[in-house]
Amino acid sequence: MSIGALARETGASVRSIRHYDEHGLLTSARASNGYRIFPPTAIQQVKQIQRLIATGFSLTEIRRFPDCMRLIEGAVSCPETSEIQRKRLASIERQIADLERRRARLCQMLAEGTAPPLD
Repeated sequence: MSIGALARETGASVRSIRHYDEHGLLTSARASNGYRIFPPTAIQQVKQIQRLIATGFSLTEIRRFPDCMRLIEGAVSCPETSEIQRKRLASIERQIADLERRRARLCQMLAEGTAPPLD
């Protein structure tokens, strides 16, 4: 399938698909006219890549994932990725806790009528 057809099927931009392909996350071939062509399985791959990106993983991290995560749309976990996912969750939880502390401090400052210092 053409890159345009893949974009329409997945909702990803052509630019994003090229980017995923350049990072080795997709398998493409070149048609006689030089254009990229993708197998039908690329639809599920792109959707899974988008899903993993939405959870905060970078393309470099995704590239290191085994096929059980990269190639199966909707795969939520596999034994090889559970630890990576737990670490990501812990990182997100630390960020949330930090933001909650900042929020509480700012709310307190506002309630006391003081402005936060400029950084």
